[in-house]
Amino acid sequence: MEWILLFGAGVLGGILNSIAGGGSFITFPALMFVGVPPVVANATNTFAACAGYISGSYGFRHDIVESSGSIKRIIVLSLVGGALGAYLLLSVSEHQFLTAIPWLLLFATLLFLFGNQINHWTANLSRSASLHPLWAVVSVSMLLVVVSAYGGFFNAGLGVVVLSYLVLAGHSDINQMNGLKLLISSCVSLIAIVVFVIDGSIDWGRGGAVMVGTLLGGYVAARVSRKVEQHYVKGFVALSSIAMTVYFFLDVYL
Repeated sequence: MEWILLFGAGVLGGILNSIAGGGSFITFPALMFVGVPPVVANATNTFAACAGYISGSYGFRHDIVESSGSIKRIIVLSLVGGALGAYLLLSVSEHQFLTAIPWLLLFATLLFLFGNQINHWTANLSRSASLHPLWAVVSVSMLLVVVSAYGGFFNAGLGVVVLSYLVLAGHSDINQMNGLKLLISSCVSLIAIVVFVIDGSIDWGRGGAVMVGTLLGGYVAARVSRKVEQHYVKGFVALSSIAMTVYFFLDVYL
């Protein structure tokens, strides 16, 4: 029964990720509900999501190549930030991470709900900023490390955070942005997984069940996404994320 639940959560998460984002609001709690400890559940969720990031990056490879001048820098900084975030996760106790989960979910939920407004604000900020070119590069690079560290520490909401960063960095082509988002997410997840593997923090069996479901869900979504109104899917994700956030606040603090 446990494996069916995890596989089903993976399928649903894969569908949501492909259409509107927010699949981790389903897969991460599902891992915890079957008894996986918080830190291990987070690490395992990163592992389960990684295949989707990589396959998505390959799908957007032609759009990514258009940013060839900055790809090496993006990859290196994403790896550095992802490793820092993963090491930070492993440095906190299970209790400390458990008490942080409701706040992390709240942050990710707000990002999902107000992602468009955040992107609009960051676009205006990017246009109005008049930094020296050198300081602009340094600032954008440091911000990417911070964004990647967030993803290495907690994978939920990473896509929205990365998109906001890309807008602030001056990108405007949506296909190129989606490609770079998936490239950054892939790098962050891969290096985090390496750190988690060294520490033995991944539940391979349960994570594998979620990953297989996620891949199937992504395939299904690609076939039916044009037949489903996105606002219905986004509404479902919003309600699910709010419900999970409230549940964890009540469970941890009451």
